[in-house]
Amino acid sequence: MHISFHGAAGEVTGSCHLVTAAGRRILVDCGMFQGGRELHELNAEPFGFEPAEIDVLLLTHAHLDHCGRIPLLVRRGFRGRILCTDATRDLARVVMLDSAQLHEEEARRRRHHGQHDAEPLYDSMDALDSLDRFGPAAEYGKPVQLWEGASATFHDAGHILGSASILLDLTEDGDSRSILFSGDVGPRERPFLNPPSPPATADVVVMETTYGDRDHRALADSVEEFHEAIEAAAARGGNVIIPTFALERAQELLFYLREGMEAETLRSSTPVYLDSPMAISATRLFRAHPEAMTLEVAEMIRKGQDPFQLPDLHFVQETRDSMALNHVHSGAIIMAGSGMCTGGRVRHHLRHNLGQRNCSVIFVGFAAEGTLARIIIDGARSIKLFGDHVRVKAHVHTINGFSAHAGRHDLLDWHRRAGTPARTFLIHGEEDARAKFAKALRDTTIEMPRLHQMYEL
Repeated sequence: MHISFHGAAGEVTGSCHLVTAAGRRILVDCGMFQGGRELHELNAEPFGFEPAEIDVLLLTHAHLDHCGRIPLLVRRGFRGRILCTDATRDLARVVMLDSAQLHEEEARRRRHHGQHDAEPLYDSMDALDSLDRFGPAAEYGKPVQLWEGASATFHDAGHILGSASILLDLTEDGDSRSILFSGDVGPRERPFLNPPSPPATADVVVMETTYGDRDHRALADSVEEFHEAIEAAAARGGNVIIPTFALERAQELLFYLREGMEAETLRSSTPVYLDSPMAISATRLFRAHPEAMTLEVAEMIRKGQDPFQLPDLHFVQETRDSMALNHVHSGAIIMAGSGMCTGGRVRHHLRHNLGQRNCSVIFVGFAAEGTLARIIIDGARSIKLFGDHVRVKAHVHTINGFSAHAGRHDLLDWHRRAGTPARTFLIHGEEDARAKFAKALRDTTIEMPRLHQMYEL
């Protein structure tokens, strides 16, 4: 019985883990690398295993760094089943199709600039082909029999809608092992998702450590700071630009904007633009999956009350409508992707607003080393966008209490509730975060795997 790691190593994120037992191969996640390296080449490299030999793919959730290379996997020969929750399947469809379109656009751009052999990493047909591989939806707490001697049980991870930690129970030559993959773990305090609920025991734990070295600010304080930053920009007559992750973060911010306007903490007349087709699609899917939310929010939806609706909310689908926002010089809240500013429409909004002293940019999520978001957060006085040098004069706010990732103490609590695993593999975190988190663990052998490293279980 072996496990090998083909993602989430060092300064890049991209979850992909291969378990081999009794001659069968189980892949957990197949994410796209994101971070500060030259990632197009890294994502295009061989997986480190043969896709056609994978029997089943278990998907923890629909973020790009966990599902983003599934179309490439299918393109290169994978013909097994893909198992996940119902909400994850719906969200993954949106994410993979959006990603395919971005790859197609990037290839066209490269060809336009003289790179005539440029091809997309994968295209929309690959994404559609991958959707045919999805099997029946998994339900939290109900084991799914993969084959004799192998089952998978999905447990609520509290990270995004439909997210799961996955417990594999495997038998090989009479020897049994339970391996728990955390996926991405959410904090215990969320506005519309239930807290993470890992199983009570596992022999081996593979867990994320994105914030293994620190805790987030209290959520109530973060909401208050968020509202204050928006009101301060309104008082100055400027726009607010919020680089936004399309899944979970966009919906969470809409939720808190609605609460602020209902409580009159925020001006209900403020126009809010959700400038992200993927976030718009995801918001509609959130309304369709009340079963994956808290009972309180689910009841709101069933009664016809929309937890994400605002008095002056605009969904910006078309590119021309996004470009028209460049002429909005004051008083607007513009939420656009990508959250790390590595691409997407937000870069255009930064180009037109970063140099304005009356504007604000609010970062509300993790920014990997080397990304434009991290460069701005770290205090750059100017940045380069679309060939131009843009001075950073806008007010820059970083509010980390909204993170969909658990902070240090919540991660430690999650590990404790998973029993007393003999081995713990720490992944999906920068080197320093993993090292500091490792020092806090007791009574378990700790491993910190590198890219393509294999271990015997």
